[in-house]
Amino acid sequence: MNWLKWLSGLPLGIFAVAVCMQACGTSGQSGENELTGELAQGRDAAQRHCSTCHLPVDPALLDKDTWKNRVLPVMAQYFGIEVWQRNQYFAGERAAMPIAEWMQIVAYYDSLAPVSLPAARPTVPVCEEWAGFSLKTPATDTSRIATTTLVAIDSARSTIYTSSSETPSLMAWNTAMTKTMKAPLSSPAMHMLFEDEPVLTVVGEMRAYDVTQGELRRFKRSGANDPKPLITGLRRPLHTAAADFNRDGKTDYVVSAFGHNQGGLYEFRQLNDGKFEQIPIREAAGATQSYTGDFDGDGWPDIIALFAHAQEGIWLFTNDRKGGFSEKPLLRFPPVYGSSSFQLTDFNGDGLPDILYTAGDNSDYSRILKPYHGIYIYLNKGDFRLEQSWFFPVNGATKAISVDFDGDGDPDIACVAFFADLLRNPGEKFLYLRNEGGNGLKFQPFSPPIAGQGRWICMDVNDWNGDGRPDIVLGNYSKGFLNQEEVKADWNVYLPFIILQNETHSANAH
Repeated sequence: MNWLKWLSGLPLGIFAVAVCMQACGTSGQSGENELTGELAQGRDAAQRHCSTCHLPVDPALLDKDTWKNRVLPVMAQYFGIEVWQRNQYFAGERAAMPIAEWMQIVAYYDSLAPVSLPAARPTVPVCEEWAGFSLKTPATDTSRIATTTLVAIDSARSTIYTSSSETPSLMAWNTAMTKTMKAPLSSPAMHMLFEDEPVLTVVGEMRAYDVTQGELRRFKRSGANDPKPLITGLRRPLHTAAADFNRDGKTDYVVSAFGHNQGGLYEFRQLNDGKFEQIPIREAAGATQSYTGDFDGDGWPDIIALFAHAQEGIWLFTNDRKGGFSEKPLLRFPPVYGSSSFQLTDFNGDGLPDILYTAGDNSDYSRILKPYHGIYIYLNKGDFRLEQSWFFPVNGATKAISVDFDGDGDPDIACVAFFADLLRNPGEKFLYLRNEGGNGLKFQPFSPPIAGQGRWICMDVNDWNGDGRPDIVLGNYSKGFLNQEEVKADWNVYLPFIILQNETHSANAH
């Protein structure tokens, strides 16, 4: 849920992302290897000044207007270049390059960027039907707009937990869709790790400040309605995973602290007195989500984590058995991709974990629809040599979860898209992609008629009602963040969440 990188006090909550976010580089898509003269000089200057911040960004990945009037004027300021009326530049005393060199960079992007990007077009027609799900909703409270930041299904107790940014608290809902608990929090919860006593990841500060107000809180399901602090002083944490990294019999935690300009992935090793020692694993802003497991087969728990800020990508951190980790990048992405989530799933039944990945965060300087936003599958060819094997375009894809929803033995996919094309294709806010089986990766996409119920930013999947089938809960965030100026909210802005109850009755659903 790297959407936190764009929450702030600016209009519509958009804030400036990190330095060198998306200004420069090469990737071969615009034929720039054949450039000569000033354009070749601009290409080389862009790569020279910005390549340490992120992967190359080809001019073709954004349109001409976005480069010229949004991205480049902001980037100029980070190099000490003064900007007047958006596209007139002057070299200040602290300029990192001569003005002539900066103007070569501007000419490079302005000349090679397209006038507009092509529209995303699904390769398989989307069916507008329920596809085996039914809708369940709680009562609507019209006194406040929904700003849900967390939805989590506690399958063991048939309970749904939610949190929101408007009134930070943890709320519990039973199968009658009745609120059974409201426990106050210091700030919104973003993730819930289910253990004997669940652990909440509480963000601390939703705006883009590098403050250390985030925390982990332990929640006792029975009795107390006040989650107690477990670990404090975190920089805007989004996610927590657990493992016994040093095999001493005590649970350790790995926290993805997104931060803003600061942040990172941290192990919190549990000591004999119950306190925790903080161990940096990779200190870089943008840590979003992680999984733990023995990924190299040596009997020691490792970590795979997503970073979604400037240096976007997925990294493997192998336990060195000495209290640390060795680092290996598995996938890297240009910063305009807007990495938003990933999951480990075996899609082809070979026993190796593949990667389901979404790109779609779209609230930085380039808030336009992008045809490369969507759902990706990378198949593991062995030793985490990953190959992109499937892509389905979804504007603003935020999170995808793969589960066998229809009971036929193969993994299906549910996806939410907060930055969907709300003007022309609001149905892509939620898509269910049913695995058709057979050879290859073949999915039939469905868009259940729920576009009028909310705008989904978070999702969880588990058996909500105890019938043995995985259900889906979607969290509604309806305050601000409209990239398309023509859009007016035509959905229920008050409903905090909905449930898509799985009604599939047989394993031969197709």
